[in-house]
Amino acid sequence: MDLKQNKITVGELLSDPRSRAVFQRRFGRLMRHPMVAAAHSLTLAQLTEMAAVYLPQKTIQETLRELQNL
Repeated sequence: MDLKQNKITVGELLSDPRSRAVFQRRFGRLMRHPMVAAAHSLTLAQLTEMAAVYLPQKTIQETLRELQNL
């Protein structure tokens, strides 16, 4: 999948069933959090920066790699 140099928006990723499935599989229960809806306008770069506070870097990198391979 073309992540547009991590400038693709969260909304674009979540509207694609393949990338939504990646997020659902990796972060299942977090996908129901109200902040997910609010994050639709964030870019993937912004999301990864914010996620670094809560998630191990390895998890973030594996997720990005999986999205790129779609």
